[in-house]
Amino acid sequence: MPPLHVRTPLLESHALSDATGSDVRVKLESVQPSGSFKIRGIGHACRTYAEQGATRFVASSGGNAGLAVAYAGRKLGVPVTVVVPKSTTERAKALIRDESARVIVHGASWNEAHAQALSLMDDDEAAYLHPFDDPLLWEGHATIIDEIAADGVAPDAVVVSVGGGGLFCGVVRGLRRHGWDDVPVVAVETTGADSLHAAVASEHPVALDAITSVATSLGAKQVGDQTFRLAQEHPTQSLVVSDAAAVEACARFLDDHRQLTEPACGAALAVAYQGHDALTDAQTIVVIACGGAGVTLDRLRAWRDGL
Repeated sequence: MPPLHVRTPLLESHALSDATGSDVRVKLESVQPSGSFKIRGIGHACRTYAEQGATRFVASSGGNAGLAVAYAGRKLGVPVTVVVPKSTTERAKALIRDESARVIVHGASWNEAHAQALSLMDDDEAAYLHPFDDPLLWEGHATIIDEIAADGVAPDAVVVSVGGGGLFCGVVRGLRRHGWDDVPVVAVETTGADSLHAAVASEHPVALDAITSVATSLGAKQVGDQTFRLAQEHPTQSLVVSDAAAVEACARFLDDHRQLTEPACGAALAVAYQGHDALTDAQTIVVIACGGAGVTLDRLRAWRDGL
């Protein structure tokens, strides 16, 4: 059976190349069937658990991971329950329901939704789909780098948005298996959802008091242990941008590439649009446009006007 994700375009971006003075390629994960990169790892994990005998999937999510589980469950014929926090957009909840999944709203942030989802694991036939902290997810996400390598592009830097760190872990895994251990990863968060940056500053994982960013898809109060460990081992630069910069990057990206993305994706795009110093020495840069389904044009306008 083919994978549940699709191979995505690696586009040359004239706008981002002009902004950085480098050759910038954008990996368009926004065109995945569930709207974000999440289906790569989630799809791989769901298929693995189904082959192991799981007859029910339970997930917790700020939106995109839950939608990926719902999509995978529908394709595999496995019923799905997704617990989301109150911060999840109505659009994201509607999209999850459209995939025939049950949606439960619980808690102010993903951490509370996660605890509630775990309480629903009351039989041996249920599989829990963590949104970022599972080696099966990292293996699935690593296929992004496999595709970049197959396209003949050798990056000098990879720019990613970071929430809990699943994408980051997958990118590092992919770089390592292609012998690109020295290629730095620029890991970007928004102010108010900057748990990796806080961990790097403190030299150990720490929990944020609350998620205050509009980029709720980055809303893990604490990054996974593997994310923190890899950020110490692999060349990594942790950056934080404002919500306003992330939202403005989404608006510019829509104009430049006709792709509507969430502020979580805009965090990585913002660093490129700013021509950040972290990219100065890189001749070829890959920015992963991680996508996001919980955004509409009206919502993007409202964020932009409010910020």
